[in-house]
Amino acid sequence: MIIHGARPSPFVRKVIVFAAEKGIDVEVRTAGFGRGAEGYLKGSPFGKIPALEDGDFLLCNSTAIVTYMDALHPEPNLIPTAPRARARTIWYEEFGDTVVQAAGQMIFFNRAVARRLKREPDLAAADRAEAEKMPKIYDYLEDVLPDGGWLIEDRFTLADLAAASPIINVGYVSDGLTADRWPKTAAWIARVKARPSVAEALAEEAPMIQAMTEK
Repeated sequence: MIIHGARPSPFVRKVIVFAAEKGIDVEVRTAGFGRGAEGYLKGSPFGKIPALEDGDFLLCNSTAIVTYMDALHPEPNLIPTAPRARARTIWYEEFGDTVVQAAGQMIFFNRAVARRLKREPDLAAADRAEAEKMPKIYDYLEDVLPDGGWLIEDRFTLADLAAASPIINVGYVSDGLTADRWPKTAAWIARVKARPSVAEALAEEAPMIQAMTEK
């Protein structure tokens, strides 16, 4: 399988880690902003990342891609089958993909990505998102995180991966998530980042993050 996209993207990272957890070998090819190999350009007609190329099968959208991977390789189970746990997992993925990413992208894009694209950053918007939106997100997570440290079934699932991925990007350019105010949330993020599949993905993207964030 080929994954087209930029490794630092929370959506691309989600797919890469999901594949690693499933034992699926993937090749990551750089794509985005209208540039990429033929498989990306055909598989993602609206220029979104990631895109999947599996032989003659092309697909875009991280949720669609992990659904495909999960159907091909049901085990290990990252999307619970029990009705309530499954539904909550889908909610947490939506929460990460839309609520967290909406705020996180405002911060990460304006403090890191914009400069690389030679665009004028809106640092005031980033500051507002950090001050007004992220604390509400951290408050919510602090309230819902179980004592066991994982969002669903006391184990690592798609819920943790999807919800944490955009917060990881925020952490590259912000120190707003403090353990004294949000101890469970800070410990949860550290636990997600320490998972071997996630740690490997973060190590692979580290040079790109350094290039985006160095002054």
